[in-house]
Amino acid sequence: MDEISKSDQEWKQILSPEEFEVCRKKETEAPFTGKYTYCKDDGIYRCTCCGNELFRSDTKFDSGTGWPSFYEPLRKDSVKYETDTAYGMMRTEVMCAKCGSHLGHVFDDGPKPTFARYCINSVSLKLEKTDNKTSQK
Repeated sequence: MDEISKSDQEWKQILSPEEFEVCRKKETEAPFTGKYTYCKDDGIYRCTCCGNELFRSDTKFDSGTGWPSFYEPLRKDSVKYETDTAYGMMRTEVMCAKCGSHLGHVFDDGPKPTFARYCINSVSLKLEKTDNKTSQK
Protein backbone atom coordinates (compact mmCIF):
# COMPACT_ATOMS: atom_id res chain seq x y z
CA MET A 1 0.00 0.00 0.00
CA ASP A 2 1.43 3.37 -1.01
CA GLU A 3 1.52 5.69 2.00
CA ILE A 4 0.29 9.27 1.75
CA SER A 5 2.28 12.05 3.36
CA LYS A 6 1.11 15.67 3.59
CA SER A 7 2.06 18.64 5.73
CA ASP A 8 -0.32 19.97 8.38
CA GLN A 9 -0.98 22.94 6.09
CA GLU A 10 -2.00 20.61 3.24
CA TRP A 11 -4.31 18.62 5.55
CA LYS A 12 -5.90 21.85 6.85
CA GLN A 13 -6.82 22.79 3.28
CA ILE A 14 -8.80 19.57 2.70
CA LEU A 15 -10.20 18.75 6.16
CA SER A 16 -12.72 20.53 8.37
CA PRO A 17 -11.31 21.91 11.64
CA GLU A 18 -12.85 18.99 13.58
CA GLU A 19 -11.54 16.41 11.10
CA PHE A 20 -8.06 17.94 11.35
CA GLU A 21 -8.04 17.95 15.17
CA VAL A 22 -9.22 14.34 15.46
CA CYS A 23 -7.50 12.74 12.47
CA ARG A 24 -4.20 14.62 12.44
CA LYS A 25 -3.82 15.83 16.06
CA LYS A 26 -5.22 12.70 17.77
CA GLU A 27 -8.11 14.41 19.55
CA THR A 28 -11.35 12.55 20.33
CA GLU A 29 -14.90 13.55 19.48
CA ALA A 30 -17.37 13.68 22.35
CA PRO A 31 -19.16 10.36 23.00
CA PHE A 32 -22.65 9.86 21.54
CA THR A 33 -22.20 12.82 19.14
CA GLY A 34 -20.77 11.18 16.03
CA LYS A 35 -22.88 10.68 12.91
CA TYR A 36 -22.10 6.95 12.77
CA THR A 37 -22.66 6.07 16.44
CA TYR A 38 -26.14 4.67 15.77
CA CYS A 39 -25.87 4.18 12.00
CA LYS A 40 -27.26 0.88 10.68
CA ASP A 41 -26.53 1.48 6.98
CA ASP A 42 -24.71 -1.20 5.01
CA GLY A 43 -21.44 -0.34 3.37
CA ILE A 44 -17.73 0.20 3.73
CA TYR A 45 -16.31 2.71 6.20
CA ARG A 46 -13.40 4.59 4.63
CA CYS A 47 -10.76 6.92 6.04
CA THR A 48 -11.92 10.55 6.00
CA CYS A 49 -8.45 11.72 4.99
CA CYS A 50 -7.47 9.34 2.19
CA GLY A 51 -10.41 7.05 1.37
CA ASN A 52 -8.66 3.85 2.46
CA GLU A 53 -11.15 1.03 3.15
CA LEU A 54 -11.14 0.41 6.90
CA PHE A 55 -14.22 -1.45 8.21
CA ARG A 56 -17.28 -3.28 6.87
CA SER A 57 -20.68 -2.43 8.32
CA ASP A 58 -21.34 -6.10 9.10
CA THR A 59 -18.54 -5.98 11.71
CA LYS A 60 -20.07 -2.95 13.47
CA PHE A 61 -21.81 -3.45 16.82
CA ASP A 62 -23.34 -1.33 19.56
CA SER A 63 -20.77 -1.28 22.36
CA GLY A 64 -22.68 1.30 24.42
CA THR A 65 -19.52 3.43 24.64
CA GLY A 66 -20.72 6.34 22.47
CA TRP A 67 -18.46 5.69 19.49
CA PRO A 68 -18.89 3.42 16.47
CA SER A 69 -17.39 0.04 17.33
CA PHE A 70 -16.20 -2.76 15.06
CA TYR A 71 -14.83 -6.19 15.89
CA GLU A 72 -12.28 -6.29 13.07
CA PRO A 73 -10.83 -4.16 10.27
CA LEU A 74 -11.70 -4.86 6.65
CA ARG A 75 -8.17 -6.20 6.04
CA LYS A 76 -5.31 -6.71 8.47
CA ASP A 77 -3.23 -4.19 6.50
CA SER A 78 -5.99 -1.52 6.48
CA VAL A 79 -4.89 -0.22 9.86
CA LYS A 80 -1.73 0.06 11.92
CA TYR A 81 -1.19 0.27 15.65
CA GLU A 82 0.87 2.20 18.19
CA THR A 83 1.03 2.16 21.96
CA ASP A 84 -0.69 5.23 23.41
CA THR A 85 0.28 6.25 26.95
CA ALA A 86 -1.47 9.64 26.95
CA TYR A 87 -3.56 10.64 29.97
CA GLY A 88 -1.80 8.08 32.19
CA MET A 89 -3.43 5.13 30.40
CA MET A 90 -1.95 2.29 28.36
CA ARG A 91 -4.00 1.87 25.19
CA THR A 92 -3.51 0.70 21.62
CA GLU A 93 -4.08 3.47 19.10
CA VAL A 94 -5.55 2.54 15.70
CA MET A 95 -4.46 4.52 12.65
CA CYS A 96 -5.09 4.37 8.93
CA ALA A 97 -2.26 2.35 7.38
CA LYS A 98 -2.28 4.52 4.26
CA CYS A 99 -2.13 8.07 5.66
CA GLY A 100 -1.50 7.64 9.40
CA SER A 101 -4.78 9.27 10.37
CA HIS A 102 -5.82 8.75 14.01
CA LEU A 103 -8.97 6.61 14.05
CA GLY A 104 -9.41 5.65 17.70
CA HIS A 105 -8.33 2.76 19.92
CA VAL A 106 -8.77 -1.00 20.09
CA PHE A 107 -9.61 -2.91 23.27
CA ASP A 108 -9.92 -6.63 24.07
CA ASP A 109 -13.48 -6.54 25.43
CA GLY A 110 -15.41 -6.96 22.17
CA PRO A 111 -17.70 -9.71 20.91
CA LYS A 112 -16.93 -13.03 19.24
CA PRO A 113 -15.30 -14.00 16.96
CA THR A 114 -12.33 -11.66 17.63
CA PHE A 115 -13.13 -10.27 21.11
CA ALA A 116 -11.77 -6.95 19.81
CA ARG A 117 -13.55 -3.59 20.11
CA TYR A 118 -12.27 -1.03 17.64
CA CYS A 119 -13.64 2.17 19.18
CA ILE A 120 -13.48 4.65 16.29
CA ASN A 121 -14.27 8.37 15.95
CA SER A 122 -17.10 9.01 13.47
CA VAL A 123 -15.26 12.06 12.16
CA SER A 124 -12.40 9.74 11.07
CA LEU A 125 -14.81 7.78 8.86
CA LYS A 126 -16.83 8.22 5.68
CA LEU A 127 -19.44 5.56 4.91
CA GLU A 128 -19.75 4.36 1.34
CA LYS A 129 -23.28 2.93 1.42
CA THR A 130 -24.19 -0.24 -0.47
CA ASP A 131 -27.98 -0.21 -0.07
CA ASN A 132 -30.92 1.91 1.11
CA LYS A 133 -31.15 1.08 4.83
CA THR A 134 -31.70 4.18 6.93
CA SER A 135 -29.66 5.49 9.85
CA GLN A 136 -31.18 5.40 13.30
CA LYS A 137 -30.10 8.07 15.75
